[in-house]
Amino acid sequence: MLLNKKISIFTFLKQIKFDITAILIYAIVIGIADQYAFLSKIEIPIGVSAVIGTALSLLLAFRTAQAYERWWEARIVWGAIVNDSRTLIRQIKQFLPEDKNKIVEEFAYRQIIWCHALGESLRKLPYSKKVADYLDKHSLPKNNIPNAILNQHSDQLSKLNIGDLKQLQIDSTLSRLCDAMGKCERIKNTVFPKSYSLLVHFLIYVFATLLPFGLDDRYILVEIFLTALIPIIFIAIERTAIIMQDPFENVTTDIPMTSLAITIETNIKELIGDDDFPVREDSKTFYIM
Repeated sequence: MLLNKKISIFTFLKQIKFDITAILIYAIVIGIADQYAFLSKIEIPIGVSAVIGTALSLLLAFRTAQAYERWWEARIVWGAIVNDSRTLIRQIKQFLPEDKNKIVEEFAYRQIIWCHALGESLRKLPYSKKVADYLDKHSLPKNNIPNAILNQHSDQLSKLNIGDLKQLQIDSTLSRLCDAMGKCERIKNTVFPKSYSLLVHFLIYVFATLLPFGLDDRYILVEIFLTALIPIIFIAIERTAIIMQDPFENVTTDIPMTSLAITIETNIKELIGDDDFPVREDSKTFYIM
């Protein structure tokens, strides 16, 4: 994700360049043909296009709302991961005696690795060196690395002699982390119905086809402009929804998981008194891969 910097309009236009090209060509051809060819005799009441445009607007409003809801839910989940990661290490540090600092450091380091591994697995990227080095030292099932790391937390927790109530509190925090991981996997693996996108796209092109036959033929440039502009606006709205509906795809509108994982790492190291942590921040922009 690209933070603290406006996304270029050209980056967005690349997403819809083929649709823009097709609509512009159609608008020019149909605009000229509507003036000089047999198509000039065809007239479709503008009310027909208005009805289709209204239906399309409602469908796009629902589409955009659902896409943003998925994106915002993902952001809420990662906000909870930040809070619960801090809570976990604070509980471990508080409940264990001072002579058990090594165990606290093990939990802290493992939680840092879990955050990075979760973000990288959701994006289906190769694991970073930090995570890869940890995996080389531990024999973990490769099917779901973040889940295996949480199991390591649970295994070590069961061996601690801190009392049932304290163990229950820590286990509750681990359960919330596991629940957050499951929510991320649900968002990642649940595909927005393709039929809905096809319907919206089909209606956009139907609208673009009918619109010029309901406009005034006396002003060809105005007719071409409106025939191109309105469908392009609809397509831009639809593309915005498509981009937002997948918040874990390693694109510019992604949830900033790497940035959040670095924040968690920084906070955890401060909690355990380890001030030797790297700062990966540009003065103006984070580039999150």
